[in-house]
Amino acid sequence: MSKQIFVNLAVKNVNKSMAFYTALGFENNPQFSDESGKCMVWSESIFVMLLSHEKFTSFTSKPLSDTKNAIAGLFSLSFETEKEVHAVMEKGLKAGGIEPNEMRDYGFMKQRTIEDFDGHTWEIFFMDMSQMPA
Repeated sequence: MSKQIFVNLAVKNVNKSMAFYTALGFENNPQFSDESGKCMVWSESIFVMLLSHEKFTSFTSKPLSDTKNAIAGLFSLSFETEKEVHAVMEKGLKAGGIEPNEMRDYGFMKQRTIEDFDGHTWEIFFMDMSQMPA
């Protein structure tokens, strides 16, 4: 089996969050989903688990962070073109996400930020390595 990463996120509304992540381009894997959690697939090896607060806390003894008011992690998704970045952001915004700051242009990289309903922050970016400073 190849190496995989599963990012587990505590969410208040599992179904509403699944719709938001679907708008960003994730696909649901129903084999690993139920009413308390949804497995959202980004690629063959990258998954986001959207877990109800109750299910999430069953895996830890620590209290949940209030991710609407404090950052608990910063996640990034890369795209092949700047046009894709803008298209995905528009879909995410229409699905209820918020854009907390303006697009950042680093020359070689264009980056936008979107937050989901629970405040989980995603950096959506395109990087052109041919424009990377030496």
